[in-house]
Amino acid sequence: MRISVFGLGYVGTVSMGCLAGGGHRVVGVDVSADKVAMLNRGASPIVEAEIGGLIANAAKDGRLTATADVTQAIAETDISLVAVGTPSAPDGSLDYRAIDAVASQIAAAIKAKSGPHTVVMRSTVPPGTAVGRVIPALESGSGRKLGHGLNYYSNPEFLREGTAVRDFHKPPFTLIGAPAGDDAAILRELYGLIPSALHVVPFEVAEGVKYLSNTYHAIKTAFANEAGGVLAAYGVDAPVAFKLFCEDRDLNISAAYLRPGFAFGGSCLPKDVRGFLSLAAQKGIPTPFMSSVLPSNASIIDRASREIISRGRQPVALFGLAFKPGTDDLRESPFVILAERLLGKGYPLKIYDRSVNVANLLGSNRAYIAQEIPHLEELMVDTPEAALAGTQLSVVGHIGAQDRPAMLAALKGHAVFDLAGIEALRTHSGIDYKGFCW
Repeated sequence: MRISVFGLGYVGTVSMGCLAGGGHRVVGVDVSADKVAMLNRGASPIVEAEIGGLIANAAKDGRLTATADVTQAIAETDISLVAVGTPSAPDGSLDYRAIDAVASQIAAAIKAKSGPHTVVMRSTVPPGTAVGRVIPALESGSGRKLGHGLNYYSNPEFLREGTAVRDFHKPPFTLIGAPAGDDAAILRELYGLIPSALHVVPFEVAEGVKYLSNTYHAIKTAFANEAGGVLAAYGVDAPVAFKLFCEDRDLNISAAYLRPGFAFGGSCLPKDVRGFLSLAAQKGIPTPFMSSVLPSNASIIDRASREIISRGRQPVALFGLAFKPGTDDLRESPFVILAERLLGKGYPLKIYDRSVNVANLLGSNRAYIAQEIPHLEELMVDTPEAALAGTQLSVVGHIGAQDRPAMLAALKGHAVFDLAGIEALRTHSGIDYKGFCW
């Protein structure tokens, strides 16, 4: 293929070298005359394992050149990868100046070209950038409409400095944001020799996954640093502890818990977070990141409460009271806290949870609910239909599969606030549906 790459920093240079090494004809474009000159003589403008040889060989064979002339680059290629910098603005938001400038320049060059052209965003940009910013700029500047001589895809990169060439050839997956109904055939062909799975998703999902990934990497680093400091203060060999921690592939290093939804609760997580923070405080170890976990969790309950209250005071059916399905443990359940708040605001409330029988609660579990909602037994009902009778607003925290058919059948005409992400609710007709994180 004939490919132009805009922005010759780490992502652009690695993309150039790897694509040219794969036999494609690649033209690099940058405002820096020094970078352009280096590439044209077969030298890499970045220090990165393996890239120097790829650049030198491709330049020698005539598959790789560089220029500052946007019109020439667009005229000579069919696909343009955008890899310009996206630094932070003073307020922390993205500085779009480079994105806007290159989109405008590419659009003008496409306008002067007779054949079709494909633009691919490799730079990290926020969700909504494709639809709300770049595509309108390309359409306006080129005089073309998307799908009619102009194609646009999001294609975030997952390259790590130091292993970027290896990561290019074997990414965790290839992610392509595309318009509805477009299977991104040209990019499937471009990446056809890469063995990783390829996913075509809406633009916003592709843009969001890149932000999600980098933010999570930062979160993991902050957690390891703070927790390691606390462990070391108590004589624990933190590297050994973390090595063992990482051997748990069911919960610790896995997809477990990585699902957006409602707040956590129960007898372990809140208690043990408080306990670990207390250990840190006793040794004077600062833990600003971990200290934000419980306030963050509380803010999730606050957000749900505000959403329900914004709908006006009315009878509410609450499905789920224990901190998770299949248990009767009410201790520090976020649904108990939510129920308390609604009761405190004067909301008539009916609660259904198959696993919770107030008469059978024992020990600290019974003591906790006696303190929080002493008249709970009067609020509990025996069937989903009983919960929904006389109500128009349903809050679904969790409900077992055996009870879902009855609930769904009785929901017609209800407003539903889904805290669990139940697919059958999302697609259910005849209800006013709102999801919590979806």
